[in-house]
Amino acid sequence: MSQITTCTFFKLESFSNKLWALSQMQLGHTYFKNIEGLVFYKLLGSGAENGFSSKPNFGTYALLCIWESETHATTFFEKNSYFNKYKSKSAESFTVYAHAAEAHGKWDGKQPFISHAILSMDKPVMVLTRASIRLSKLISFWRKVGNVSKSLEEYDGLAMSIGVGEWPLIQQATLSIWKTQAEMIDYAYKNEKHKEVVRLTRKLKWYKEELFARFIPYKFLGQWNGKNVETILEL
Repeated sequence: MSQITTCTFFKLESFSNKLWALSQMQLGHTYFKNIEGLVFYKLLGSGAENGFSSKPNFGTYALLCIWESETHATTFFEKNSYFNKYKSKSAESFTVYAHAAEAHGKWDGKQPFISHAILSMDKPVMVLTRASIRLSKLISFWRKVGNVSKSLEEYDGLAMSIGVGEWPLIQQATLSIWKTQAEMIDYAYKNEKHKEVVRLTRKLKWYKEELFARFIPYKFLGQWNGKNVETILEL
């Protein structure tokens, strides 16, 4: 069996459903005990920008899971009552299935991804960047990262990007899907704002823990922004 990673995004519209989803950031963990095949999971809120964001978005949440196999994931999505309750409260939702290709760093003190896929320059790639920011570095960090989030909007190769996190301001992550790895690399190594933040990260030691991972997305289910997400890489 090959480990897979899934990420489900939920879009909530009514005030009551947004409030319910916000409460699940604390209360939802009880529903993830003893789920067969589940290796690792994170309930994540989102920010108002494409990448790391200090502004919360109370209408979008995410569930990141690592599974022993796709069969375990499919069984959960089809039969788990909590997951289906979340979906029923959502105006839209979609799930991406992916194989990890490379991962560096740690999340909660461990490296949860088993890399077994091979990236291709002309094929789609999903990128996860996650960091736990030092409290003493919060002000200098947030002064710089907003410009990077805005610079993502200029890239046609970006299919989608959502800033997510476990805790506002302190624990942040970005999940982005690119039409090809070549276009993602072009952004990462040629965008001046992104390059500056990478340089400052090393110089100022903003993070007490960080993780970077690339995946090959191979299945999309659901809708987002009124579009079938199977076409997300064709937009």
